[in-house]
Amino acid sequence: MLGIDEAGRGPAIGPMVLAAVAVDPAGARRLTRAGVTDSKAFGAGADAHERRSALYQIVRAHAAWIAIDVCDVEVVDAYVSRGGLNELERERAVGFLRAAPACRRIVADGRRLFGPLSAEFPLLEAHDRGESVHVAVAAASICAKVRRDELFACIAARYADDFGPVTGGGYVNAATRAFARAHVRKHGRLPPEARHSWPWAGVRTGKRPQPRS
Repeated sequence: MLGIDEAGRGPAIGPMVLAAVAVDPAGARRLTRAGVTDSKAFGAGADAHERRSALYQIVRAHAAWIAIDVCDVEVVDAYVSRGGLNELERERAVGFLRAAPACRRIVADGRRLFGPLSAEFPLLEAHDRGESVHVAVAAASICAKVRRDELFACIAARYADDFGPVTGGGYVNAATRAFARAHVRKHGRLPPEARHSWPWAGVRTGKRPQPRS
């Protein structure tokens, strides 16, 4: 069984991460008994991250195969600029499907998002709330979320000396907008980790800085 899910589709800062997890029946039973479920069920904050991280280690111990793919903000912006965020997710999912071990069943989270892939991959089932269909999808959601949280923690640490704690997880909320406004006031532009393709209501944005040679 192969499960596919993502984390970080909606945030305005930081990458989007997709994950795929393959489990055999014995591994699936172990993950279910360990309490592996949708990553969103644990909420936000340090305690939630610790619980997900502990489950991630259990997934690593009992999964037959794990793959994680990080879509950096520049890639997300490029696809969103042409209305292709779903296309990006499907492309990365196809990469998983071609690399994964042979599986009798594939479940991806998002009926409309991943449903078109079933024409090429007949074993694929696309479900809304796919984590409730099979624990492999829940395991993929845990893997994707833990990796994204780690990457956002690196972003937050990068700016802590100048702006204090960067909270909000990069999602579109008051904390993220406050950090963005502070960065624009100091540097005249959004941080390079911000998605310029996202609406930044109440934040005057500048051009994305060019990479250093």
